[in-house]
Amino acid sequence: MKPIVAIVGRPNVGKSTLFNNLVGDRVAIVDDMPGVTRDRLYRETEWNGTEFVVVDTGGLEPRNNDFMMTKIKQQAEVAMNEADVILFVVDGKCGVNPLDEEIAYILRKKNKPIILCVNKIDNFLEQQDDVYDFWALGFEHLIPISGGHKVNLGDMLDMVTDMIKKIDIPEEEEDVLKLAIIGKPNAGKSSLVNRLAGEERTIVSDIAGTTRDAIDTIVEFDEKKYMIIDTAGIRRKSKVEESLEYYSVLRAIKTIKRADVCLLMLDGKEGLSEQDKRIAGIAAEELKPIIVVVNKWDLVDKKSNTMEKMREKLYAELPFLSYAPIEFVSALTGQRTTKLLEIADTIFEEYNKRISTGILNTVLKEAVLMNNPPTRKGRVVKINYATQVSVAPPRFALFCNYPELIHFSYARYIENKFRESFGFEGSPILISFEKKNAEKE
Repeated sequence: MKPIVAIVGRPNVGKSTLFNNLVGDRVAIVDDMPGVTRDRLYRETEWNGTEFVVVDTGGLEPRNNDFMMTKIKQQAEVAMNEADVILFVVDGKCGVNPLDEEIAYILRKKNKPIILCVNKIDNFLEQQDDVYDFWALGFEHLIPISGGHKVNLGDMLDMVTDMIKKIDIPEEEEDVLKLAIIGKPNAGKSSLVNRLAGEERTIVSDIAGTTRDAIDTIVEFDEKKYMIIDTAGIRRKSKVEESLEYYSVLRAIKTIKRADVCLLMLDGKEGLSEQDKRIAGIAAEELKPIIVVVNKWDLVDKKSNTMEKMREKLYAELPFLSYAPIEFVSALTGQRTTKLLEIADTIFEEYNKRISTGILNTVLKEAVLMNNPPTRKGRVVKINYATQVSVAPPRFALFCNYPELIHFSYARYIENKFRESFGFEGSPILISFEKKNAEKE
């Protein structure tokens, strides 16, 4: 699991600029997928070989001054609970602000590695007096930087990676399938955990999670072990909607990264919210196998084809999850809940499935015969052969003469043909088109 580095501070101190410059050219995230409607709150990056996730709280500035103090305190609280290292950003030109003192007070109470970043220091010799004032906030690690002009960011990142190396990140058990239950508050995540760990199961143990209120529950079903990673603590945190959303997104990132399979919990009565889409987008971007779980199905008024209509609607609203199975359950009554464990096993196998090169190329040839790649600018694209490069997720390389001429829609056509022939239900698959002689080089 990659460590999380959160950027916190009051509005207008330059958090988002710093975030953009930190992740700039070193972004390790896959291309944006169509249909993933989500603000970029986090990016994976690395410095001198140490990989970590940078989280920006810059997009959460309150619209109403009455909320300002409460909101910022809550953000600091969130960062404190979830992050492994905290970059506390202050404005070197404005001096110490009462809000900075408030945030500092909250951050000091917890034993987390914190770097106080005095921002907007473009020339240390001229501005050193401005920097010294901030020692009064009481942090051991202080560094003057300019997020906008990239001054001293290397030294700051060296401090971050030194701190990360000292963190003891727990090792996960290998023989247990880890299921992350993700989704917005009140969708019934805790009820599902309780149901799965209920009377019919033997709970082997409860392991204290990496955060204060996350409990990993190990359950046994059909002589197999599953670790259920719950995000139950989300709903207790805050009354302010945006902070709550930020908290659930940050918690979801952590949970998804640990998981083998994600269960996206939706409230069957309320349907799909923007926050559900955002969390689904993170899981899809992390290339994890996913089951969409529509909970509270016992409370939904059913007419003819209610289930099919809901399934169609969800696929229309989550086009980037067209491969994910959708299950309708009731955590309250236990309806179809154990089926989720069976599906999780199946889609994890699909995620790790390898196709032999011979069979793969037979399917590819048929697909190309039925629908040749479009000719562009008088050039004819010839796809020679395909090979599976890796599993978890399955990745395929298709070698051809003009990979740059392959349109997104044709790549999607090939993906659909592979899915028709080989399944891969619940699993993302990646297809890249490579130059014919690239593999020889």
